Amino acid sequence: MKHLSRSLALALVLGGFAAAVPAYAQAFKAGFIHTDRVFRESSSAKTAQSKLEQEFAKRDKEITEQGNALKAATDKFERDAPTLSESQRQARQRQLVDQDREFQRKRREFQEDLNARKNEELNLLGERINKVVKQLAEQEKYDIIVDQAVYINPQHDITDKVIKALNGASK
Repeated sequence: MKHLSRSLALALVLGGFAAAVPAYAQAFKAGFIHTDRVFRESSSAKTAQSKLEQEFAKRDKEITEQGNALKAATDKFERDAPTLSESQRQARQRQLVDQDREFQRKRREFQEDLNARKNEELNLLGERINKVVKQLAEQEKYDIIVDQAVYINPQHDITDKVIKALNGASK
């Protein structure tokens, strides 16, 4: 009899735990964001992209013009090469090689500067996104918000909420 009452008590305790687990699981609130979408679609991201384009437009144009001039000079050299003396041909080749080296250096510096500025802007935007996500999590009582997953149920996708909140915060 004593053994039966212990088993009954254990069954009641385990049953209580089993009943509590679903109740706890329902209280857990998770969200998911597509950070790449936020970086593409938010007004802050578009503003940052526009800012970078304006900042680097002049240098980009200069490098494009220098590349076109180098191509034109190379084409002209190829047309004129058969009629040039050996010393003229070598001098023009050296000149084209120097121009190409200078063009490649400027293009590389431009790309490095552009990448550095993009990273600065992305880091600033990332900080703003994280702040907005944290505020949203606190306001709506999320237990966890993730930005990468193998699978996510679309009902947990809060990307649009984050974009809307970020757009509202940037105004």
